[in-house]
Amino acid sequence: MTTAYLLPLIAPIALLLTAVLCVRSEKWWSQLAEGAAFFALLVAVTSFGVLIWMGPGASPYLILPTRLDLLSAIMLMLVSFVGWIVLRYAATYLDGEPRQGPFTAWMCATLASVLMLVQSDHLIQLGAAWIATSFFLQKLLLFYADRTGAQRAARKKFVVSRLSDIAVIAAFFLLAIGYGTGNISEIISAAKTGNAPQTVVWAVGFLAIAALLKSAQFPTHGWLTEVMETPTPVSALLHAGVINAGGFLLLRFADVLVLAPWVMAFLVMIGGFTALFGGIVMLTQSAVKTSLAWSTIAQMGFMIMQCGLALFPLALLHIVAHSLYKAHAFLSSGGAVRIVTDLHRPGPIAVPNVWAVTKAFAIAIAIYALLAVPFGFADKSAQTIALGAILIFGVAYLLAQGMAGAAPYRLMRKTVMYSLAAALGYFTLQTGAEWAMAETFPATPQPGALEWTMIVLAVGSFGLIAVAQAMLPLWAHKPWARHLRIHATNGFYVTAAFDRLVWAWSLRKSV
Repeated sequence: MTTAYLLPLIAPIALLLTAVLCVRSEKWWSQLAEGAAFFALLVAVTSFGVLIWMGPGASPYLILPTRLDLLSAIMLMLVSFVGWIVLRYAATYLDGEPRQGPFTAWMCATLASVLMLVQSDHLIQLGAAWIATSFFLQKLLLFYADRTGAQRAARKKFVVSRLSDIAVIAAFFLLAIGYGTGNISEIISAAKTGNAPQTVVWAVGFLAIAALLKSAQFPTHGWLTEVMETPTPVSALLHAGVINAGGFLLLRFADVLVLAPWVMAFLVMIGGFTALFGGIVMLTQSAVKTSLAWSTIAQMGFMIMQCGLALFPLALLHIVAHSLYKAHAFLSSGGAVRIVTDLHRPGPIAVPNVWAVTKAFAIAIAIYALLAVPFGFADKSAQTIALGAILIFGVAYLLAQGMAGAAPYRLMRKTVMYSLAAALGYFTLQTGAEWAMAETFPATPQPGALEWTMIVLAVGSFGLIAVAQAMLPLWAHKPWARHLRIHATNGFYVTAAFDRLVWAWSLRKSV
């Protein structure tokens, strides 16, 4: 019966065969690709049924061993669903394009490599899929190879990907030495016992580096904001699928990750800073797709921070929600013009004062604490409570608007309802995710001195930014605020520095 766990392997094989046929076919490429992607989705759903019926397990140790658990099943369904939608969209988007067949072939190959990655049960297989994903994506980024912007973005992506590949290879080599096996199921089983040789601690460090590079985290994030020279379907697949590979790597080796608390603290710092940095820059962008790219950087940073806080079920939930949202945002980017226009609309409904902002945050936190009681506040980990507090800060700005003197009372009542809904939704999803993933991820450990430092730092940083955002209308017309906006629009020039580092500045505009 263990051969049933080989079922997910059918999907990437079918897509790879389709990729070969699409290169040679000029007539049936769209039907082939869409059919293969839909078939992959059916395989993913069927695999989930196998998981429910038989429980988690792995295929026999053959050439391509697969692992089927709740993490891989969710990722298989997510990737195949997004891939199917993107390929359907691409059939119309690229209609009449001379190189439509090769484009579809590279899309299918990229999708196949991601599906192989999320089900791998051996370090060599996962490493090969990791590298293959970058290789196929590079082909898509250079679809319009004569464009200077595409060349610059692809060059930076190439450098970052190779560094990520080196980190993955080093991590897997050290894991194999430390545990004496390359089988991922055996490594995870050994890590659950607390077995942490010194080589494994170093391996966790390399895993973190690989994930940060893959997820476009500060300061190597610049390539993600410049890959807009590719067709929109590539952006959708990248931002909704491939970019999640770093988060998946951390989730797959979650039991190993918790063996290195200092590495997890590093993830909290880099992820949290990237989330704040990306969110600030995103609000200053005028181009729709560029704003969405900065949003992805911020969202991936928040997800990395969740992994650093050992909130693995919530990190997976974040990946799923962000993927579905970002795929829709890119494929409907024409309608996103209205969203970005709203972000840049001059002036809020009312300008809150310091007292209104203080009351808004106090009420938001009180609502959050009140709703936490029915969900077992005392039983929640400190990391879970802290993350919820960070999320509720986002609603406090709306509350400040409602409490401003010029704002109508009904707006205040409406925003209070938003706070109630946000807190209730957070605890409901958090409780459900932890219950569903109890056998897949390690439990969130009790915080020590290091963990408490990271928690206080994260809550304090996000709280200060939230207060500053609420007070921004009071400062909007000051010279220093206008200057700060200009610097933020340019990403504080971090990307320019990275351009010089990888010699991207030497490219000359082709005629």
